Amino acid sequence: MSETAIPFHQTVRRSTLAVHDRANHSPFMGALFDGRLQVADYARLVEQYWFVYNALEATGDALADDPVAGPFVTEELRRVPHLAQDIRFYGLTELEALPATQRYVDAIEATAEWPGGFVAHHYTRYLGDLAGGQAIRGLLPRVYGVTGGGVAFYDFRELGSTPRFRDRYRALLDDAPWDADERARIVAEVERAFELNIAMLTELWDATEQPAA
Repeated sequence: MSETAIPFHQTVRRSTLAVHDRANHSPFMGALFDGRLQVADYARLVEQYWFVYNALEATGDALADDPVAGPFVTEELRRVPHLAQDIRFYGLTELEALPATQRYVDAIEATAEWPGGFVAHHYTRYLGDLAGGQAIRGLLPRVYGVTGGGVAFYDFRELGSTPRFRDRYRALLDDAPWDADERARIVAEVERAFELNIAMLTELWDATEQPAA
């Protein structure tokens, strides 16, 4: 099969699989899934997400009328209101972005002038939340005893059928009128988005009281 015959969403996934796996297996996420962190450590991740998603959704609002980026911007995906609920639940005040988080925010905000780049960051974050994020949603009450809230970020019930939403999203990627050069730039930006996420998780890990392995 020729490269041009491969749907773009598959090209993105295949081309970024290695860096995607590195993000999923970062020390911070590994410790989280192993039950070796404190609830306060997860709350710090929520704090950093607050800055990332405010930047992403503000940039989306700025591009809402763009013929290519606009269709990706949907109310049902918005995470900032859900993060606000989690921030209240964990009693977070005086929120502060880590240096790596600020670099991530800066990269997202820069895509207000580049719709394809915005889609790269949009894809990286939201499809990840719909996949691996659901495992965290189940993990927090089961392993960390978080009950009565604290997992609103991963609640996507407004989307209805998640598989149908993913199919629509992939169709948008496949049908966008990007030429080969622009598609290559977008794949590179997806890789960069994962690297920025890894850097944020690394700084979170470095700031965590290291649990026993």
